[in-house]
Amino acid sequence: MTLLWVLAVILVLVGIAGTVLPALPGAPLVFVGLLLAAWADRFERVGWLPLTVIAALVVLALVVDAAASAFGATKVGASKRALLGAAVGTLVGLFFGLPGLLAGPFAGAAAGEMWARRDWRQAGRVGIATWVGLLLGSVAKLGLVFTMVAVFVTAYLL
Repeated sequence: MTLLWVLAVILVLVGIAGTVLPALPGAPLVFVGLLLAAWADRFERVGWLPLTVIAALVVLALVVDAAASAFGATKVGASKRALLGAAVGTLVGLFFGLPGLLAGPFAGAAAGEMWARRDWRQAGRVGIATWVGLLLGSVAKLGLVFTMVAVFVTAYLL
């Protein structure tokens, strides 16, 4: 049972990191970790109701993840190429650590908008809006992930 708990904690920690790192499925990893922890305890303290609430929070986190960057960019009239550029910039940014994760979406969205419209000012607005959307989305996802953990801990302790 100790091995299951250790694996559960590792999954939760990796999932929390994955909430802000786009390459890792953060909320689903946290859910799997919490489900494993509940299973390690034979579902005696954490049953179907808290796990259902946690699963609903995972779905909400996935929706937030999908909508976050697109929301920021579309608010300023971004083109489809800018959205594609933001996605590519995020993936490329992964290889450059934290600076890449911060600059990649901005640079990709701005490059995509330049490719589509050839307007530096609009490209800058789109880049900033995309970055702000990603930042706000990450904060929201982080809040949801910590809420998932809080639901689990509350159910476990009560």
